[in-house]
Amino acid sequence: MIVLNYKEAVDYIEETPKFTTKNSLDHTKECLRRLGNPQEKFRVIHVAGTNGKGSVCAFLASMLREGGYRCGLFTSPHLVKINERFQMDEIMVDDETFLNAFLKVKKLADDLVAEGSYHPTYFEMLFLMGMVIFADAGMEYVVLETGLGGRLDATNSIEDPLACVITSISLDHMQYLGNTVREIAGEKAGIIQPGIPVVYDANALDAAEVLAKKAKELKSPAWSLTENGQEFEVTRQGITFEMELKHFGKQQFQIPFIAKYQVMNARLALTCMDVLAEQLPLSLEQMKAGIANTRWQGRMETIAPGIIVDGAHNEDGVRRFVETAAHFQKQYPITLLFSAVSDKDYQDMIREMCEAISFRHVVTTEVGGYREVPAEELAEIFRQNGCTSVSAFSQIPKAYEEAVKEKGEDGMLFCAGSLYLVGEIKTYLQSQKQ
Repeated sequence: MIVLNYKEAVDYIEETPKFTTKNSLDHTKECLRRLGNPQEKFRVIHVAGTNGKGSVCAFLASMLREGGYRCGLFTSPHLVKINERFQMDEIMVDDETFLNAFLKVKKLADDLVAEGSYHPTYFEMLFLMGMVIFADAGMEYVVLETGLGGRLDATNSIEDPLACVITSISLDHMQYLGNTVREIAGEKAGIIQPGIPVVYDANALDAAEVLAKKAKELKSPAWSLTENGQEFEVTRQGITFEMELKHFGKQQFQIPFIAKYQVMNARLALTCMDVLAEQLPLSLEQMKAGIANTRWQGRMETIAPGIIVDGAHNEDGVRRFVETAAHFQKQYPITLLFSAVSDKDYQDMIREMCEAISFRHVVTTEVGGYREVPAEELAEIFRQNGCTSVSAFSQIPKAYEEAVKEKGEDGMLFCAGSLYLVGEIKTYLQSQKQ
């Protein structure tokens, strides 16, 4: 396929298989070498975990920007447009920058295939493009989120990062990463490198033991954080919390998110910057402003007054969604817009939501293409779990408008169950603006 424009580039990437056998890290390193080792032009903070890694990346990038550093951010998945995966100084790259990087990586892929070697995978293509984009633009630092796992992830081809951060670990992608939290933690621990500082969420004891052991083996200085004694105040505008920093003592911080789990994500990011204070100096004011001004799409994100979108799509994500919605139902009637894809355990998700929350109304809809679950099937599961006021709409725009109407002036609307749903809602709202 000859690629001439941006749309053709996106189509080419989307047609590259997502879940094939991973190429080895040596293959990725060889690709980087043939691209001129772009990753050597900036320093990297590497972030892995099951939930919260995107948020931690966003907190880190926001603090670096407030500190006056030029910072690239590589994350996944995207919600609306594939360019979202590459941000520079918190601005998504434009189509021309995307296309230029793609053409460099596609030439490499064509050369490899012509030599009888492997074509880079979907994620590898994007990772290599990111390294080219950030190097060409003169980024000083890059915050790098792993795709799947850690040990074999393409991002783990980066040698000598400044620091590694590992967020909460729970059961997800078990067909690729293992059947227990310990096994999955072993995969995530694969990003820890000899002598490089690591900051990690130690709330899950099994995971914490695996991470601590790996850090000790590699003589990597380690900082573990738990929620014990964590105090904070939650309002519809955000959360205020206190934490102790080595360089600044006990301080109060504010984040613009309403989910309690974001306090742990913010603390991981703040601890990482505190650990790097001598290599990467930031003032307390810059750290506070960075945390307070962080923007992160689709994770308990307020998109309009009283309307929150959340991509909760696995066991831990749903538990944390329920925790947040249950907190607010003490003050506001809760309406839910829900959808899920067929390879997620949506029956358990729905049961857990219904056990904890008395919904004023539930609207179900459909996402996910070939993995789509009919809206009426989801609605019936809500009814079986005791919800009496439920409606189903296959089209997301109609479902969203119905949910907003049901929310009323006095309530809150949560849109949850899938990142695809969040992306579709944002696409719809963008089209309404235009």
